[in-house]
Amino acid sequence: MRSLERHRDVGAYALGVLDEAEAFRFEDHLMECPKCAAHVTEFGPVTRQMMLYRRATPRVVHPMAQPGPQLLNRLLGEVATRHRARRRRLLYAVAASVALTVGGSSLAMTAGGDTVRTSSIEATDARSGVWAQVTTEDEDWGTQVELKVKDESGPRACHLVAISQDGKEETVTGWNATGDNTMMGSSTFHADQIDRYEVRTSGGEHLVTLEPS
Repeated sequence: MRSLERHRDVGAYALGVLDEAEAFRFEDHLMECPKCAAHVTEFGPVTRQMMLYRRATPRVVHPMAQPGPQLLNRLLGEVATRHRARRRRLLYAVAASVALTVGGSSLAMTAGGDTVRTSSIEATDARSGVWAQVTTEDEDWGTQVELKVKDESGPRACHLVAISQDGKEETVTGWNATGDNTMMGSSTFHADQIDRYEVRTSGGEHLVTLEPS
């Protein structure tokens, strides 16, 4: 019976609503259940859509309010806007890297009137051989995270953890794959509150640490 309950926890885990103890027990389950590990990765787009809905919903609206008929159009419009903004930021980043020759530094530029606060860090662990790159965008609600990982050790359930300056931990995203992977995730910590990121297996094995400069 408890095994069935663990399967049902996959959505709550992917959305980050399990408490610390339950999340720890579910990660133990992920080690033995490739199906649940795959489902965690599949929840990435759902998590992002819920985040967009939360941002598109006024604070005075009850949290259980049903989305209106125009919500989908607003979400699609915001996604398109974000894609255009990302393309503009890429051009700015290339120009900045040529002009300043500073790799991986934080950027603060104006694109279409908005202040963009992004940074990118990467690291390779000599022991595990795992390479990872984290690109972050500071938002009003926390930090949007893009993670790229190169891991040739074979399929295994892993996750990215953000560790704040005061030692608190928050799971950013999870996956179960090998080779080159790109995942999206988020943290309620702001960029200047994060001390480091760690890539770990679901069993707690440390794979690589990324420390913002």
